[in-house]
Amino acid sequence: MLIGHHKLANPLILAPMAGISDRPFRTLCRKFGAGLAVSEMVASNPALRGHKRTLLKTDHTGETGLRSVQILGTDPGQMAEAARFNVQRGAEMIDINMGCPAKKVCSVAAGSALLKNEGLVTEILDAVVNAVNVPVTLKIRTGWDLQNRNAVAIAKIAEAAGIAALTVHGRTRACKFAGMAEYETIRQVKQSVNIPVVANGDIDSPEKAKQVLELTGADALMIGRAAQGNPWIFQQINHFLNTGKLIAKPDLSSVWQLLVEHLEALYLFYGDISGVRIARKHIVWYCQALAMPQSTQNAINQAQRPAEQIALIDSFFHPLTNASAE
Repeated sequence: MLIGHHKLANPLILAPMAGISDRPFRTLCRKFGAGLAVSEMVASNPALRGHKRTLLKTDHTGETGLRSVQILGTDPGQMAEAARFNVQRGAEMIDINMGCPAKKVCSVAAGSALLKNEGLVTEILDAVVNAVNVPVTLKIRTGWDLQNRNAVAIAKIAEAAGIAALTVHGRTRACKFAGMAEYETIRQVKQSVNIPVVANGDIDSPEKAKQVLELTGADALMIGRAAQGNPWIFQQINHFLNTGKLIAKPDLSSVWQLLVEHLEALYLFYGDISGVRIARKHIVWYCQALAMPQSTQNAINQAQRPAEQIALIDSFFHPLTNASAE
């Protein structure tokens, strides 16, 4: 699959997720075969550009693979400037967020709220595409609500503006993440434009990935929540799409090793205090199928130092791996 002049190694993309798809997580998902990993969304507001958190989101130091940064906003001029700023910081691709359903985003008419205003969508896309010399992609939902699915109209606007690829999440803004994603609208979008289309929503297994590709005719898949605590999903899907055969998840010992590797990367990237705090949600995701006692979860959530957090992880996994080896 080509996005502009960039050729992806495979059709699997890690979704941009606020507070999750940071550099450590992107690196890990690429290690397991994600063909592209998009950054957390970055606000286009120039007042936030120098904020420490914003600078971390746009820090690509040592990052391998294509560097794609997602920007968010409602002002065409600010969005264009944000695109230029991120290209100067190393972005090789700019993604525009018109899919986030979060209340704090939509309350300022950003994210998926923009789908209500096709005129403004046109202005923003034109401004950003003309501002940079790298491919610009767009992520949307199927529409504002079930009665107003306008993804096909937005897709045609995007193609006319020079958008290099379009991702469609199979829910409306009103649906948020409730219910099941639907793929018929994505199929209609794919049939209506000639640019690459990426299907997104509820892709949580190799079998589901193959089914969604067949249902939609999409060029690629974007995976978000299913990769949380499960970065090897990219490896599993790639193998299934290429061979038709399933491969098992890593064994407990490998999960333990991978979790510790991830946590150490978080400590290094954010520093000890923030790294320990941010690590907590990842630990829950990695261990959600392992019946971690509530007392252990509480102790992990109260840990203040990396060594303390790692020691608790080790004490949880050690008896599990011994038992599985017997």
